Amino acid sequence: MAEKSERYGHKEIEARWQAEWERNKAFSAGETSSPKYYVLEMFPYPSGKIHMGHVRNYSIGDVLARFLMMRGKNVLHPMGWDSFGLPAENAAIQHGIHPAKWTYENIDNMRVQLKRMGLSYDWGREVATCSPEYYKWNQWIFLKLLEKGIAYKKRSSVNWCPECATVLANEQVEDGSCWRCSSPVEMKELEQWFFKITAYAEELLEHTYKLQGWPERVLVMQRNWIGKSTGAEVVFPVDGSKESIRVFTTRPDTLFGVTFMSLAPGHPAIERITTGERKADVERFVARARAEARDLRMNPEEVVKDGAFTGAFCVNPLTGEKVPVYVANFVLMEYGTGAVMAVPAHDQRDFEFAKKYGLPIKVVINPPGAALDPSTMDAAYVEPGIMVNSGPVDGTVSTGAMDAIIDLVEEKKAGKRTTTYRLRDWGISRQRYWGCPIPVIYCDKCGTVPVPFESLPVILPEDVMLTGKGLSPLASSESFVKTECPSCKGSARRETDTMDTFVDSSWYFLRYSSPQEKGLPFKKDEAGYWMPVDQYIGGIEHAVLHLLYARFFTKALRDLGLHEADEPFKNLLTQGMVCKEITRCPEHGYLYPEEVVEGKCKLCSKPVVIGAVEKMSKSKKNVIDPDRIISQYGADTTRLFSLFAAPPEKDLDWSEEGVEGSYRFLNRVWRLVVENSDLLTSALSWKPGEGLEGKAKELHATTHRTIRKVTQDIEERFHFNTAISSIMELVNALYQFQSTLDGKGHGTAEARVFKEAIEAVVLLLAPFAPHISEELWSRLGVTKPVYRTGWPAWSEEAVREDEIEIPVQVNGKVRSRLKVPAGAAEAEVKRIVMNDEKIKEIITGKDIRKFVYVQDKIVNMVVA
Repeated sequence: MAEKSERYGHKEIEARWQAEWERNKAFSAGETSSPKYYVLEMFPYPSGKIHMGHVRNYSIGDVLARFLMMRGKNVLHPMGWDSFGLPAENAAIQHGIHPAKWTYENIDNMRVQLKRMGLSYDWGREVATCSPEYYKWNQWIFLKLLEKGIAYKKRSSVNWCPECATVLANEQVEDGSCWRCSSPVEMKELEQWFFKITAYAEELLEHTYKLQGWPERVLVMQRNWIGKSTGAEVVFPVDGSKESIRVFTTRPDTLFGVTFMSLAPGHPAIERITTGERKADVERFVARARAEARDLRMNPEEVVKDGAFTGAFCVNPLTGEKVPVYVANFVLMEYGTGAVMAVPAHDQRDFEFAKKYGLPIKVVINPPGAALDPSTMDAAYVEPGIMVNSGPVDGTVSTGAMDAIIDLVEEKKAGKRTTTYRLRDWGISRQRYWGCPIPVIYCDKCGTVPVPFESLPVILPEDVMLTGKGLSPLASSESFVKTECPSCKGSARRETDTMDTFVDSSWYFLRYSSPQEKGLPFKKDEAGYWMPVDQYIGGIEHAVLHLLYARFFTKALRDLGLHEADEPFKNLLTQGMVCKEITRCPEHGYLYPEEVVEGKCKLCSKPVVIGAVEKMSKSKKNVIDPDRIISQYGADTTRLFSLFAAPPEKDLDWSEEGVEGSYRFLNRVWRLVVENSDLLTSALSWKPGEGLEGKAKELHATTHRTIRKVTQDIEERFHFNTAISSIMELVNALYQFQSTLDGKGHGTAEARVFKEAIEAVVLLLAPFAPHISEELWSRLGVTKPVYRTGWPAWSEEAVREDEIEIPVQVNGKVRSRLKVPAGAAEAEVKRIVMNDEKIKEIITGKDIRKFVYVQDKIVNMVVA
């Protein structure tokens, strides 16, 4: 027996096994001949240090990877770096360090941190999106999409962040603010490169219904963002002009009730149709409306409806009536066509606007059995009803009149049935340095010329002035900008914008399948084997950014013939946040946890105020340094707590006491093995069919029920917290059983069952706490590493209950719960039920009309 004083030395144990795994390349994915499982966590931006959110996210993925390795799967579990982006550029400006140097130093530091966590990554597949070996293929894909017409350039009104000095995609504007820095977003006219994601709108929408392994919340967010609407496109000619205004409406039943037209402040027709006397007023209004666009996006219902008359009129193609054209602040260019046919009687926004400007209100739908009077209406009527003032469809139900009115529009060649989407094409041009150069050359003679494939990659230059303001930084590099036209060999200039960094992360999961491939972005056969990703793990905040773009890229690359998968991720888990209470000092504001001693500020000794529990953030200083926790308690403890404290999809409240509890538990497991090492290494293994009784039989059953519970919790439910709880219960049972071993020989049934249970604890714990599991497994005398040892199986015979509790219902209500022998026949169960005092009290003197027993489940009685 080992000395009882031998301690659990987590630092030495973890360092030893990490070195062993690295030396043996333990987690390299195998050949493509066996069943695969691809588990992937969203790769991080290399900010320099991992945080507790990383610890939780990556621990979740690692449990799955290790569990499935032990289940015999060929597991791909890679890691890389989403390493282009603005923070590196800002660091260069602030500290005078090149973005590449800052980024690669951060990668080196974070790689060390991730390895200290004992994560089972295949480091041989590591990628960094800022490396020319990677972004060469961004450029190659761009050129292929350009050939297909999926990449194109146009002048567009774009979202501009003045703080970041760059364009933002619609998906990167959150409540009118920049997703990165929260600055108010402005509108700006620029020449921009786009990806035609709208070409895939219908497939992106339809395939959400096939993603059975995704959270419904994410799917709903994507469906809403794609925003499919069916209705009619109607053309309103501008009176006295060759101009016309095209609108899309989902309410063609209200077409006879149009009394004015509303244009978005950015609508291109405004300049052409505004009359001379109205020009100055309209220009002032447009400037003001664009400045206030952020408020409209943030609180559309609260913005006061405002507008300006253009002086122009357009003609309703069905009635021939002339209606005034206004510019309105509540109409947005990114929705529909940027023009709205206004029907104030049946749209609340139009109603408010009409009341404000004294515009006509024409009722075309009455409530059933009633008639509306525009002069007495205090709100728009928006429900279905009976058509009036609508020519040939008068008297019909409004919902049924829609098709008839569209037929009229098409007969008059004034429009057509159509489907539209809220989704807009993805603007990828960014006025930044630290991103992938767009591989395009501009020649005065030849126009826009793609960089030849053989000239890729277009490398970022070194001689760039980084100021964070103004034009694209690449424009400051003469050596980069000036080049030769590939077509005519004359003087030419390069594109100086770089790609949105979301391009980098839209296909990295495909590159992992063959990261050393030099002839293509990835090998088709390798992608065919590994794709789709079986389990993807990341935050809900990526629902309509990264996740939508990744789905689009997967489909676009499929159509280029590069692979055959329709979707990138079969299953998606959106993990919860890691949270901690906020601590404030009346004098020093927010405090880090280490700045608080016995409830007082370390800086001034004043009592601190404990605030709400919120997501950990540097700005509020409620953060915990993973390095400190790992150093003090070990990676296994840190992992175990992050997995035990809450289900993966829920928020986790940080607790130092909880970490200490996890550490104590691992010490208990350690002592259980090392203090019984002589017995465990010499005892014979338990064999199926061996007779057991008493406490030995009970421990044997508990062991197998634990194996079943942990297996199902990991495999079917991702309930890692309850899986760990079950292991803890088995450890408690083992401590209670130890006294049974006193004086018993190594060959006894008790010793064998004890050894079986200990081995089960070590194996079941391995995905959660791999270092201590490897160490204890080796101390049990097993030479094969845990991660290559098969996952334990449970015996159905062992888990079968001798007795089970079943509910007894009388006339539909549960009246008692009784213990009955498992598998008992109906006659025996009926005897037990009839002798139960509660049941006898209810049924005495009554007629039993029906007695139904569902074996081992329930008894249902009907009495009268």
